[in-house]
Amino acid sequence: MPKLYFSKILFSQLKDDNSKNSEKKKPKNVGKDQKGSVQSIVVNSDSPLAKPSKSCTEKQTLPQSLEKLLADKCGLAAFRVFLRSEFSEENIEFWMACEDYKKNTSPANLSSKAKEIYEEFVQLQARKEINIDHHTRESIKKAIQEPSLSCFDEAQKQVYSLMEKDSCSRFLKSEIYLNHANAPKTCDYDG
Repeated sequence: MPKLYFSKILFSQLKDDNSKNSEKKKPKNVGKDQKGSVQSIVVNSDSPLAKPSKSCTEKQTLPQSLEKLLADKCGLAAFRVFLRSEFSEENIEFWMACEDYKKNTSPANLSSKAKEIYEEFVQLQARKEINIDHHTRESIKKAIQEPSLSCFDEAQKQVYSLMEKDSCSRFLKSEIYLNHANAPKTCDYDG
């Protein structure tokens, strides 16, 4: 499946890799981490973040609350890049995985999806371990034995609260937010 790559700073460079008519432009100000490595996010082409529709020349207006940022595709993309730059992208990835999990309509898939989320984000020493309390972690460990759509709710609330109180306030003052908010609006999406 083709993937789209977004630069850390310049969202005006958002383009569909599959587009035959699009020119490949090199971003002028690509964000770099402390080691000088380019920061980027990868989005599968079937993701809602990867489906551009029309672009216009008006200024981009990003939401200023976490709830509205998460509901806005451009805001979500900018926030993900910011979290990656702070090495805390696991929070938004976990939150999104939980939202996707709650849409599961197949009881047969519930168990395997719950186990996947647990192993990737919740268990101790997980590859993308989230910061939740011990009680919640143990509660999830028991709940996934017979999973329900709400088995990650408490952890999701804790992660949301952490992002809302900590990450979102820094994001709204960040260069990523300011650059994106002042750039021409090119991040319209279908959906």
